[in-house]
Amino acid sequence: MNIVVLDAHTLNPGDLSWSELETLGSCRIYDRTPPGELLPRAREADVLITNKAILNRRHLEQLPRLKYIGITATGTNVVDLAAARERGIPVTNAPAYGTRSVAQATFALLLELAQRTGHHARTVREGRWSHNVDWCYWDFPLIELAGLNLGLVGFGRIGQAVAQLGLAFGMQVLAYNPSPRSAPGVRFVDLESLLRASDVVSVHCPLTPQTHELINRDRLALMKPSAFFLNTSRGPLVDETALAEALSAGRLAGAGLYVLTSEPPPPDHPLLRAPNCFITPHLAWATRAARSRLLSIVLDNLRAFVAGRPQNVVN
Repeated sequence: MNIVVLDAHTLNPGDLSWSELETLGSCRIYDRTPPGELLPRAREADVLITNKAILNRRHLEQLPRLKYIGITATGTNVVDLAAARERGIPVTNAPAYGTRSVAQATFALLLELAQRTGHHARTVREGRWSHNVDWCYWDFPLIELAGLNLGLVGFGRIGQAVAQLGLAFGMQVLAYNPSPRSAPGVRFVDLESLLRASDVVSVHCPLTPQTHELINRDRLALMKPSAFFLNTSRGPLVDETALAEALSAGRLAGAGLYVLTSEPPPPDHPLLRAPNCFITPHLAWATRAARSRLLSIVLDNLRAFVAGRPQNVVN
């Protein structure tokens, strides 16, 4: 097989090995593939491995040799699944590889909002503590999480992992999920009730036409002015302009985001200037442990396809 990896760098910037993939065929591995280079690089491929490089219907129509597409992610919106299905090309994804890492990053954002560790550590490094008249100081209200309401919008694998962390911190966990669920220590409510009651709202939904801008201006207005908002799922789940306005007007106490609708964001993105808004560059999934699991799933998916038993097929 001719195997082409279109955008390898984020999965493996050099601390993992492609050697097992190279046992499965002739490999060409590209760190990044600009749109204009996609067709020339993919033309002779039997297998394409992609993360963010988009494969639309026009591309697939010009790749007669292509037999398999592996996505190195859980989300599948980078591939035209209908067009691939029409061509008989299975498309696979990698579920559940980053559950614990994303849950951990969710709480990293929440703890930064509650404790402002980064800010205070920076002021100490700048010499402020050394010259302080008192033995301690703080510049923001310090918030204890125990006893607060943690509202989870979506209760899949990551939502469940975040719930476990919330319970360990002594929080009261509320959850909204379109399909019925139950879990020890978690109270399930409708979305409006969750938004009104929660001190922290954390979104853990897939991106679908139904969830696009699920958190919009009207729903943000239901939240407490003292509440924190977290999104470690998909940027388009949120009306980002409305979120920036709510933060700027003091209608929300803060936000923690590791995803945005446009990645990288333009320099004038409104949330880059919003107060009390912590944004990290889509890195929650990227622990070495999670990336190692991801690579293993990608390899297992391809081996299963070669063996005639495709797994994790999404189309």
